[in-house]
Amino acid sequence: MTQARPRKTAFGLLPWPERQAITEALRTETVGGLVLLAAAVVALVWANSPWSGAYESIRDFHFGIPALGLDLSVGHWTADGLLAVFFLVAGIELKRELVVGELRTPATAALPVVAALCGMAVPAALYLLTASAGGGSLDGWAVPMATDIAFALAVLAVISTHLPSALRAFLLTLAVVDDLGAILIIAIFFTSDLNFWALGGAFAGLILFYVLQRLRVRGWWWYVPLGIAIWALMYNSGVHATVAGVAMGLILRTTRDKGEKVPPGGRVAHLVHPFSAGVAVPLFALFAAGVSVSGEALGHVFTDPEPLAVLTGLVVGKILGIFLGTYLAARFTRAELNPDLAWADVLGLATLAGIGFTVALLIGELAFPDPARAEHVKAAVLIGSLTAAALAALLLRRRNRVYKRLWEEENLDEDADGVPDIYQAGAQAGRSH
Repeated sequence: MTQARPRKTAFGLLPWPERQAITEALRTETVGGLVLLAAAVVALVWANSPWSGAYESIRDFHFGIPALGLDLSVGHWTADGLLAVFFLVAGIELKRELVVGELRTPATAALPVVAALCGMAVPAALYLLTASAGGGSLDGWAVPMATDIAFALAVLAVISTHLPSALRAFLLTLAVVDDLGAILIIAIFFTSDLNFWALGGAFAGLILFYVLQRLRVRGWWWYVPLGIAIWALMYNSGVHATVAGVAMGLILRTTRDKGEKVPPGGRVAHLVHPFSAGVAVPLFALFAAGVSVSGEALGHVFTDPEPLAVLTGLVVGKILGIFLGTYLAARFTRAELNPDLAWADVLGLATLAGIGFTVALLIGELAFPDPARAEHVKAAVLIGSLTAAALAALLLRRRNRVYKRLWEEENLDEDADGVPDIYQAGAQAGRSH
């Protein structure tokens, strides 16, 4: 008689090294998320104040090097330049997840990947249904697909909830897979008038970047100029320049050599992540979120098919997609939900993932070149993200007593050795990962 295989626990205790890496990444994202929230508020207030003309003048001011095809507005520099740094960090996080994190094996990857894919497919499908029913453009189908991890973590910080580390790790993995999906969509669907010479130069630069990594060449003076050249060539090729960031992030090595304390990917992430979360993304938000919030402008969100489709995709599509994807993945992989948690917790997390601020704004700009329609879509992204944040706050605050108890159990360190007691020998009995 064959013995039944033990069932895996969904959202169980994370391995200690994984939890340390997740905690460090999320700490930076949380602080950056609070700065991002502040930047979005400043943008909205400024764009709707008597000084809105100054806001538009600064956003549309051009500077750069015209001879290199880099004479861009301030708004475009933040979207094409600074967000490349954001996607560089996203590429490093994705590489780490694939090599040493939740995505390294099919067994651990199934749950977050299926949830993320459903969380992208359902919002896109709802957008298409809503927009086509109203006779609107289908070009914005990708707008409601992304999750903004920084904004989501800022909401958790504001409502002061003690979400267990396994749920936070799941949210981070969802966002990482979402970012990969977003960059693929940007590269495939928002590329026009390809310049094959520039694209070839960008690929040659990426190959050189890879060779330098393989040869274990160190020194920023090699990589920074090369990275800037790759970015400029990618921009001039017609492919969105942020693709260069994620490509370099995926090339950087995330495993340690013998005698090496931190791999190159870890070093770059440690140096660049604070700039990405605290400067690059908030500056993009400052010049992307400044939309009119007059009664007429808000009316377009609920009456025009495209903004309404974005709103429906973010608020309804994300919740349905991630919750159903998680439930089906757990069911078909025979994973048991952590007995300390309930499906209501997964619903709250799925609602939180409906915050699609940064990447949704970027794709909205690419999908709708017409400024008036882009403004209405941006307003829909803002309203949808705020609605998802408010619903998530209500759902998660109701369970905060449970989360606080789990957090205290996970962090209890009575012997003060720097490692929580739950990770000591024998402490994991009955709490399999």
